[in-house]
Amino acid sequence: AASKLEISMPAVVEVEIGGNARIECNFYIPENASFTYIDWFYVDRSNKQVRLYHVTDSGVLQDDTDYKQRLSLGEDKALSISAVTPQDARTFVCQVGAGSHGVGENSTELRVYKVPSTPTIESNTGGVSVHNPEIPEIAKCVSKNSFPPPNITWHKNGERLHAQNKVTIQATVTRESSGLYTVSSTLYAPVTREDRHSRYHCTVHYWLQGQRRALESQRVTVNIFYPSQHLKLQVVPSSAPVKEGDNVTLVCEADGNPQPVFSFFKKNLNEWQDVSWLADPLSGGVLNLHAVNKSSNGTYKCQSLDLDDLSQIEEAVDLVVNYIEGVQVTMEPSSTLHEGDNVTLSCDAYSPVDLQYQWRDAQGTKLVEGSQLLLKNLTFENANTFSCKVMAPSVPGLEQSKKVSVAVQGKPRIVAISSPLYVRQDEVVTLTCKAIAVPRPTVQWSVNGTAHEYVENQHIASNLTVRVSHELLRAGAMCRVSNDLGVSEKHILLVDQKSTTESQGVIIVAIIVAILVVAVLGAVIYFLHKKGKIPCGRAGKQDITKPEARKDKIVVEVKSDKLSEEAGLLQGANGEKRAAAEQ
Repeated sequence: AASKLEISMPAVVEVEIGGNARIECNFYIPENASFTYIDWFYVDRSNKQVRLYHVTDSGVLQDDTDYKQRLSLGEDKALSISAVTPQDARTFVCQVGAGSHGVGENSTELRVYKVPSTPTIESNTGGVSVHNPEIPEIAKCVSKNSFPPPNITWHKNGERLHAQNKVTIQATVTRESSGLYTVSSTLYAPVTREDRHSRYHCTVHYWLQGQRRALESQRVTVNIFYPSQHLKLQVVPSSAPVKEGDNVTLVCEADGNPQPVFSFFKKNLNEWQDVSWLADPLSGGVLNLHAVNKSSNGTYKCQSLDLDDLSQIEEAVDLVVNYIEGVQVTMEPSSTLHEGDNVTLSCDAYSPVDLQYQWRDAQGTKLVEGSQLLLKNLTFENANTFSCKVMAPSVPGLEQSKKVSVAVQGKPRIVAISSPLYVRQDEVVTLTCKAIAVPRPTVQWSVNGTAHEYVENQHIASNLTVRVSHELLRAGAMCRVSNDLGVSEKHILLVDQKSTTESQGVIIVAIIVAILVVAVLGAVIYFLHKKGKIPCGRAGKQDITKPEARKDKIVVEVKSDKLSEEAGLLQGANGEKRAAAEQ
């Protein structure tokens, strides 16, 4: 057991600002004696002890201090402070009087803290040049509302930077009215071209409960200005050969920052012609060539000018525009063609690449592969417009076409005529005659009337309106079509519908009479058979099937291929006669 008065207190108590602090005072008095008094003090800035409490057996006396509203004393005589502020960061003393055992005291350091906010970082918004003669500002870091003030360090690509080798770090500490601290730090450092990819951040370091803690900011990059070292000029699109009519873009790219000023030139003989006026005003490194053709071929040059150090770089590229020109079609023979002739069509063209040829008709149907098309036995109908299609297999989409019309001449050929034509006398009818011919023919009629002609391509149609007369019914009409190469004629037969009707009536009456005769004959034979006048048996059969020629022999003849039904009736009647004979 201890032989003297002992006071036990924690050396340090840490409390976050705004929280409650509790400081214990444990003591031992020999022989289990009781304390005479307990006094609580705090040490002010002048190192003087200012009493807060005086405790005796008779009661507790609280002194009139700034702490009076925030202090309380526990049953175990522990001192509690509410709503801790930064000003509470000081030493508190517990003094115990024990009569004959003397007086003892001990102290506790109250440490007040406020965890700093996560640091914010802002890089140099104006950019930094590698040619800057002064050490440029890289970024600024700020951490607010901390207590006590923390420390800020800088890092580049994860490695800590120290204030050496032209690297400068400027830090400032500001105590706010709340008692909290705002700490800021600015980094100054030289940069190179490689720093365009560097990432910077700052770290705030502070102590908490005896341990070092840290908060990191976001990573930022700095806009570094540096001149171009390489230039790239390419044709877009580059995946397929360029053909006439394409829209082509020349893209010039430099590896400097910012992008330099670009100029474009095209080589014309031994001189360079400035074509920068074709460049895109929004992005000077793009040259647009619309609907390129043969004259667009050549060498193009891009020139860059860096405004930072006025350095220049050039790069050239060849533009190859594939084209087809001079498509021609020839005919052999080249003289005038007539019906029945043969002709050969030949197609030719020029291109810097290999070509293929294809012939098609007016409807677009492919006729033959190759540069020649042979047409045999020409007629007005198959003489038409043909198209030679020229293609470059190595350049997709590069093609041209040339059309040629094959004209065939010949004497007229009548292709349609309204004959025979069934009419009635005194009726007004229209006679039609249609022919084909080249050159254009004339149509003449052998009778008078009102004629209307219609021409379509190589065809001519004539419609003649006439009144049917007795003479027209007798002689008919003649259509005569002629041109310089010959004449064609065809006759139109006019048939009187009245005569036709009468003939048909006669035929019908004859058919009916024939049917009646056959029916009567069949009835007579049947009646005789029933009366036994016609014997049965082979002899009778022979007599019937092979009768002798008699003067009263009945013969019925029907002269009409259209009367199949009546013929069937006759055949049925004869069948009955044969059946009766067999019986």
